[in-house]
Amino acid sequence: MRTYLVVIDETDEASIALRFASRRAMKTNGALHILALVEKEDFVAWGGVQATLEEEAKNRAEALVSSAAGSLFDETGIRPSITVKSSRGPNTVRKVLDEVEGVGALVLGAAASGAPGPLVTHFAAEAGTLPCPVMVVPGSLSKEDIDRLS
Repeated sequence: MRTYLVVIDETDEASIALRFASRRAMKTNGALHILALVEKEDFVAWGGVQATLEEEAKNRAEALVSSAAGSLFDETGIRPSITVKSSRGPNTVRKVLDEVEGVGALVLGAAASGAPGPLVTHFAAEAGTLPCPVMVVPGSLSKEDIDRLS
């Protein structure tokens, strides 16, 4: 079964990528795997403060992913797999690509304007070395556009 791996956060472009990936999974009888990355905090002098900040970020990411998964199930009937990892970016995504069985595409969202984010920039440059295609969904697409294109 083809699995669409989508990386999400609290941005609009991540929501668009998630919608696209879920519609592709639904139309191709595939699966969906949602990855939320929790940014590691820069070093804080007091370890307890740093641990608290990281725990709060992880809780926000888990709540975001749980909410997205519930909405997806209601809309598409797909129950996505979920991974939340502490990370600083592309290396963790690569590890998940290796760990998750049958990934058919990495789905990322691009901002509607301005420069692409760090994941889009990295994986567009490294696309030739990946085990699957990279799908970059433009952030300027409407829900109707996404539904039509997926």
